[in-house]
Amino acid sequence: MHNECWGVILAAGQGRRMAEATGGEAKQFLPYQGAPLWWHSARAMAASPLIHGLVFVFPEERLERARQEALELNAKESCGVPLRFAAGGERRQDSVRHALAALPEACRTVLIHDGARPFLRTALVTRLADALREGSVSGVIPGVPVTDTVKETDARGFVTRTPERATLRAVQTPQAFELAALREAHERADREGWNVTDDASLMERVGSPVLVVEGDRDNVKITNPQDLALLAEHKPSLPCCGYGYDVHAYGGNRPLMLGGVEIGGEYLIRAHSDGDVLLHALMDAVLGCFAGGDIGQLFPDNDPAFDNISSVVLLDQVLAKAAEAHVRLVHADLTVIAQKPKLAPRADAIRRNVARLLDLPLDHVAFKATTEEKLGFTGALQGIKAVALVTALRAER
Repeated sequence: MHNECWGVILAAGQGRRMAEATGGEAKQFLPYQGAPLWWHSARAMAASPLIHGLVFVFPEERLERARQEALELNAKESCGVPLRFAAGGERRQDSVRHALAALPEACRTVLIHDGARPFLRTALVTRLADALREGSVSGVIPGVPVTDTVKETDARGFVTRTPERATLRAVQTPQAFELAALREAHERADREGWNVTDDASLMERVGSPVLVVEGDRDNVKITNPQDLALLAEHKPSLPCCGYGYDVHAYGGNRPLMLGGVEIGGEYLIRAHSDGDVLLHALMDAVLGCFAGGDIGQLFPDNDPAFDNISSVVLLDQVLAKAAEAHVRLVHADLTVIAQKPKLAPRADAIRRNVARLLDLPLDHVAFKATTEEKLGFTGALQGIKAVALVTALRAER
């Protein structure tokens, strides 16, 4: 494949503004829920079905130690995508340039993200990558409306202008770009000695169009000492659960998919989408956690837009709705019922892929396959079915 989209996690800053509050530790390395901040960003980005790999940028003097930590974390809870590493530079733009040099030849688009934004949601990653893929622009960035009135001042502090607030956006990361255009902009900046605060500013300066799409107010950056309270903040939440059930008949023309893993073989599925019966049951279970309806309502089978669509893409949309409802998944228990094919050889791959898609630790996803002892329609090899039980925490409003 030669049209890959990769993510870059920038974790090479020195964090001098917060050194006193953190005991000298750079903010992106602060622990949060059992892992450094940069790892939370990485897992959220890798969970998007549009991301093919990640490049981590660490301080040069800490590169080998941080690389080993990343590999150890990935061994415990795999991101499910290839990982590469690069040493940071003196400036942010130098670190980005080093990361771009580490990308594979197959990469055509890239998302640049600050490792000190640990609250990134996968839905935002997918929204940016989709907008870049479907648009006619070189860059797409997330932004949120500015709520305070902003004033421009002169060197003495006197107001010179009040911009129209409706046109202003506070910009976040990740920022998505066509790789060739971004590389060319960085090469020019290096030749001409430019200093910029983000990659979008660089693209604007060379005249490349940059589109702003809806950001996420929760996607905040740990910047000042008072932001450390966000890492200890816990909203009251209540447990909830959802149940899902789905059935598909054999005898169609879709290859058998389970949990986003192609099973293959002689048993073809009759379906409008890709017919992943396990992910369909899982999506209904997730929707059940916040009374969000069912996949038949969200993705009707008479809509040509969903013809042969990947269930992984549909699951990403369901997970985005769950996030909007302040639902955090904590466990999934999944069962497939089929007389054939035998699923034991692919059980581990299915379980690992579902854990990656849900951004859950592996020991919080259970997968089982069973038969109905040759009874019923599954026993007669007429089809396959799946059930899913999801448990979650929902923040009180």
